[in-house]
Amino acid sequence: METAANAAPAAVIVAIDGPSGTGKSSTSKAVAAQLGLSYLDTGAQYRAITWWMVNNGIDIADPAAIAAVAEKPDIVSGTDPSAPTITVDGTDVSGPIRTQDVTSKVSAVSAVPEVRTRITELQRSIARGAQGGIVVEGRDIGTTVLPDAHLKIFLTASPEARAARRSGELKGADVNATREALIKRDAADSGRKTSPLAKADDAVEVDTTELTLQQVIECVVTLVEEKRAAA
Repeated sequence: METAANAAPAAVIVAIDGPSGTGKSSTSKAVAAQLGLSYLDTGAQYRAITWWMVNNGIDIADPAAIAAVAEKPDIVSGTDPSAPTITVDGTDVSGPIRTQDVTSKVSAVSAVPEVRTRITELQRSIARGAQGGIVVEGRDIGTTVLPDAHLKIFLTASPEARAARRSGELKGADVNATREALIKRDAADSGRKTSPLAKADDAVEVDTTELTLQQVIECVVTLVEEKRAAA
């Protein structure tokens, strides 16, 4: 019989939401790796379906055209936090989905209800299949995708801090232009009718503006460990 000391920790589903540039991906991957959990970047899935639409000549300005083919691409997400993968119809798209062309179109594609329904179902099936628990990051995880997640965290930061981080990631991109692009993306994501970017009522908000990445990771790990201990 297992004692409490050597029992396996409870499988926990962690939802981490927030806008771009708050450290969401870096935090989520590190927390999952540290705690032995699976990891899912839901934004990559929306980027993947956007890449497919662009690659197949679908008119991004026509929601009906997007909706008509939303079921077509086969999207597979690997959930190893140390080496997350994503393929579309068997092709590795982890690089192509990060291009500016895809980035500029992902809000329009992800606002189409049929796309959100398709990707949400995919995300839920992955979370259900993660036997040891999973960290799922995105914009509507705690509110729409996994409203029953054991722990919901909402990361925030000032637009200036987010722009500085993101322009650093984009290798010297103009900070002001990046800030404007982030604010525009926030407005699109928060204003869409289907599953907008929003903080769940029972989410723990963590403002990362003045924190180092390591401090954010430590904060989230502590919250997860507390939740596990209470399970």
